[in-house]
Amino acid sequence: MAAVRLVLASASPRRRALLEQLGVSFLCSSADIDETPGANERPGAYVLRMAGQKAAVVARTYAAPQYAVLGADTAVVSGGEILGKPRNREDALAMLARLSGRRHRVLSAVCLDGAVGRHSRIVETHVTFTTLSSQVCEAYLESAEPWDKAGGYAIQGLGGAFVRSLSGSYTNVVGLPLCETWQLLAANGIGTALDTAGE
Repeated sequence: MAAVRLVLASASPRRRALLEQLGVSFLCSSADIDETPGANERPGAYVLRMAGQKAAVVARTYAAPQYAVLGADTAVVSGGEILGKPRNREDALAMLARLSGRRHRVLSAVCLDGAVGRHSRIVETHVTFTTLSSQVCEAYLESAEPWDKAGGYAIQGLGGAFVRSLSGSYTNVVGLPLCETWQLLAANGIGTALDTAGE
């Protein structure tokens, strides 16, 4: 029987790099979906829905059993509100001001759609920012980091300097919780570099 090919339903270079850390062979195919949260939709339900929809859309092209599709979605949540990618400079400054000196949540969902059905996991991390001056926020916006990131910052880049403490999965905040992703892949027979550990 031919090995199952994994497809990452994302164009994110961060998710791609994280998946590469597991030593798994995969293709990339982004999903064009409406990412607008539903009215009164809870953040956890939102990221689960997004990850599932991304996987389902790409699975129409890369169907089981030859392929398994991995969808993922990440949301930054402050005061119960989902903070998306900043629309403009004013929006980015408002996000950073909101996160400054406070704790927020980062939720990621991963969904694997393959021959044995669809399986999802959701992961939550708490992140606390140091207090940010308006000058620091303005300087950060001169970098390329904030514009395609949920919440307007990149923990794996310059924005990591803002993080005073973190409770939970670091890779979840980057965009793909590796522990849960690895467990999903292993449960569905998709090999990683860890399969040969200890041999």
